[in-house]
Amino acid sequence: MESSENESVSVREVHANGSRVVTSEIEAKLDEGNIQEAESALREGLSLNFEEARALLGKLEYQRGNVEAALRVFDGIDLQAAIQRLQPSFSDKAQVKKGRTRAESPSSVSQHAASLVLEAIYLKAKSLQKLGKYTEAASDCKSILDAVEKIFYQGIPDIQVDNKLQEIVSHAVELLPELWKQAGGYDEAISAYRRALLSQWNLDNDCCARIQKSFVVFLLYSGVEASPPSLAVQIEGAYVPKNNLEEAILLLLILIRKFCLGKAEWDPSVMEHLTFALSVCSQTSILAKQFEDLMPGVYHRIDRWNSLALCFSGAGQNDSALNLLRKSLHKHERPDDLTSLLLAARICSEDPYLAAEGVGHAQRAISNAHGLNEHLKGVALRMLGLCLGKQAKVASSDFERSRLQSKALESLEEAIRLERNNSDLIFELAVQYAEHRNLTAALRSARHFFNETGGSILKAWILLALILSAQQKYLEAEMVTDAALDQTARWEQGPLLRLKAKLKISQSRPMDAIETYRYLLALVQAQKKSFGSFPMSSKNKRERQIKDTSVLFEGRGQSQEALNAAINSVLIEPNYVPSKILMGALVQKIDSKALPAARSMLSDALRVEPTNRKAWYYLGLVHKQDGRMADAADCFQAAYMLEESDPIESFSTIL
Repeated sequence: MESSENESVSVREVHANGSRVVTSEIEAKLDEGNIQEAESALREGLSLNFEEARALLGKLEYQRGNVEAALRVFDGIDLQAAIQRLQPSFSDKAQVKKGRTRAESPSSVSQHAASLVLEAIYLKAKSLQKLGKYTEAASDCKSILDAVEKIFYQGIPDIQVDNKLQEIVSHAVELLPELWKQAGGYDEAISAYRRALLSQWNLDNDCCARIQKSFVVFLLYSGVEASPPSLAVQIEGAYVPKNNLEEAILLLLILIRKFCLGKAEWDPSVMEHLTFALSVCSQTSILAKQFEDLMPGVYHRIDRWNSLALCFSGAGQNDSALNLLRKSLHKHERPDDLTSLLLAARICSEDPYLAAEGVGHAQRAISNAHGLNEHLKGVALRMLGLCLGKQAKVASSDFERSRLQSKALESLEEAIRLERNNSDLIFELAVQYAEHRNLTAALRSARHFFNETGGSILKAWILLALILSAQQKYLEAEMVTDAALDQTARWEQGPLLRLKAKLKISQSRPMDAIETYRYLLALVQAQKKSFGSFPMSSKNKRERQIKDTSVLFEGRGQSQEALNAAINSVLIEPNYVPSKILMGALVQKIDSKALPAARSMLSDALRVEPTNRKAWYYLGLVHKQDGRMADAADCFQAAYMLEESDPIESFSTIL
């Protein structure tokens, strides 16, 4: 249908077969209910057959908003019979040689007839959709694609189809999966999406991109698990996605490739969906590569740095992430960006030697947490507390360490007042209290954490058991451990079994402890048989071997070999307290002339972990052997006092 103007009066007309009819005359007959007269006027005026005339009438009614009337008109057409009559005329053109021009293609009459009939089916499906009859609408829409596949059984060639027919096919391909979703036929919707993307519909790039994005959204967020594509559409040697996530990521990567090549208009939501998908499967390093490959100008450089920093941080590449954040937070860029400040502070909170820098970032974040960002003040205070706690571990004096630890606790307590139900914050505060031997406050926070998480997190049980063991309540700690074992999957019971064995030893029940260790060993062996060797980087594996070797040599009485292994352990991990203590104890035992070195090692261990009773005990032995009886007495007293509140495992093991 087209519109033309004559003497400033707009006249709507219908064109077909070289003729035209003014629509006002047809609409007048429709308003009077004379459908047959309107049909006859169209057939005579435009040389149309019954189906084509009815198709035009239905289109007129649909455009006027008379959906139910349009549906009645469409119901009077045998659309399938019309399609079958069209097939021979299109089949004849398959015999046309490949090199023929558009002028030699089948007649425009057949093209127009096909367009009218297929558009009628499409508008009928749209009418049914508006009336809430989604299943019937999907069935009719599917019949369009079935008909097109029969007519163009080798796919739709670009040079043989006019624009109107291609437009109808594209609309139908895009509509079908939406109708199946509205009808609740999710398996059919998935099949429709795959059919749209795998069949040759000659879709333009933007239409194909819309369908791909819609399918991605369905795969990621619908909660419906898609079955693998049927074998009929699988190409030998091609990659076949195993689940929703893989299929969605594959489609998103294809979309981004189209954007980069200029074949589709840029859509920022595609990167948002890809960020979600790759974050779920912990593949943020791949996401970083996608951000790096985007053309300059797609994102502002600072936004790109921040996104890359998040990706690198998620992938464990904290050095790269922090370097990007330092650029982003430069005084000439965005020095007060709250998200960047919080991320930088979090990264710094994991390294004692970066903690001082993290304190600065956290303090700036607190200063900028106002207005719309005031809700992030608790997060900033939490980061400040964590950074101060880490900084205290490398403090140069006892006074400085005590000051930083007090400030860390103050920050975490202020943060908990703003975020009372933040389970991570509650846990960190409980550990801080426990490490400072404020066991009453630690137990209160541990119970709060347990209630917030409903006992669904393993470390909640372990923290409760450790605090109870520090209070010398071994029986209660064992009851907590037994309850945790009942609630925990078999493969995750290792830490609990080790804890239970140590609790039995603390209660002077060595035979029960041996039995528990036997069960733990059987569990480890079963895991190795089921899953093979546990994944561990070569660096971590080497560290673990060196640490274990030093303990093994020391247990055998091979002091020099144990000392060498402990030295290697400290060289790899300078703040590993057990190796520092072992070094100090062995040096004091092997060579009485090296007592200053032993004292330095043990003091360094206490700098990192001031509440380690073994370090105080061995430091007392060093002082005693060196003739410093008063200092030795103070160290032994500290060791004795700490023993009364010493957990069976260090609280730092659960961080």
